[in-house]
Amino acid sequence: MEFLTGLWTYVIPFLVVLTVLVFVHELGHYWVARRNGVRIETFSIGFGPELFGRTDKAGTRWKFSAIPLGGYVKMFGDADAASTPSGAVRTMTAEEREVSFFHKRLGQRAAIVAAGPIANFLFAIIGLALLFSLYGQPFTPADIGTVQENSAAARAGLLPGDVIVEIDGQPIERFEEVQQIVRFNQGTALAVVIERDGGRQPISVTPEITTVTDRMGNTHSIGLLGIGRAGMEYRRHDPLTALWQAGRETVNLTTGTLGAVGQMISGARGTEELGGPLRIAQMSGEVAQSGIVALIWFMAILSVNLGLINLFPIPMLDGGHLLFYAVEAIRGKPLGDRAQEYGFRIGLALVLTLMVFSTWNDLVHLRVVDFFRGLIS
Repeated sequence: MEFLTGLWTYVIPFLVVLTVLVFVHELGHYWVARRNGVRIETFSIGFGPELFGRTDKAGTRWKFSAIPLGGYVKMFGDADAASTPSGAVRTMTAEEREVSFFHKRLGQRAAIVAAGPIANFLFAIIGLALLFSLYGQPFTPADIGTVQENSAAARAGLLPGDVIVEIDGQPIERFEEVQQIVRFNQGTALAVVIERDGGRQPISVTPEITTVTDRMGNTHSIGLLGIGRAGMEYRRHDPLTALWQAGRETVNLTTGTLGAVGQMISGARGTEELGGPLRIAQMSGEVAQSGIVALIWFMAILSVNLGLINLFPIPMLDGGHLLFYAVEAIRGKPLGDRAQEYGFRIGLALVLTLMVFSTWNDLVHLRVVDFFRGLIS
């Protein structure tokens, strides 16, 4: 009974969320490739042996595979799911070259590769735009309602009633934007402009780094000012305004994620926050129980992260292919086969290392490691 409950609570929401996001990503590749005359042999959700599928009139095999941790679009001329060229590329007939990905112009190949991550960003924008139109966007004026004693804000001289209008040169409209900037800060001074008594004045404030535990049990190191909002509301927007606000929110999510990754690389932020499939499954289950609004937000955040990760310049990922194309554009010819082969091997090693590391973090977070230590100690 507990197994069935866990399956329904965590595994099913995780598979649904992951399937939707992977489908969106691969559909981006597929859609642009088809419009550039490339023959698509396989569109797979998951890896490994096929579970079920069908072949359409264009000869594309649409299928679900046994390992539901990703997916791929295999184009004509690909040797594998990572889009490495097969040996048959050099011996293709003129008709085959016409529908081969590797014989398309450089710009066409780059567009096909970039279309996957772009589709993820568009999915986030459209999902949030629908949410902001139908339900509303969280909107809190950037008014300071309370200031905690002995907090970073109190030491900087911020007062209740102050309105934050700018942080580090970035205009501020909502209290949520203040929270997002401050949370990702790791103890660096912020140049804040406030509105007080009808005038504006600059204030420098350095957030305090605090470790917090969210309702899902995840621990995070975040920056805090020690201020509270004056009030909160949800504002429904017309479609165009909702689209604009969704775009702004997606940009904020992107810059925030990149900032956190940069802090991990520099050592300013711990890598224990990096989660893998087990933690995503846990969060998918928790969020699904919170309702459709929370689920759409969660999927938008995951979609942005999926798009960003795929744009990292690591061979095996879309960003690695784009890096090779940039080199090709500079050199006037592609990298040699050996250089590309070594690049893909290094990329595979990096991706596998990241997967192992994030899964280890998941096991530690879920206390599986502590459980086994207890058995043998």
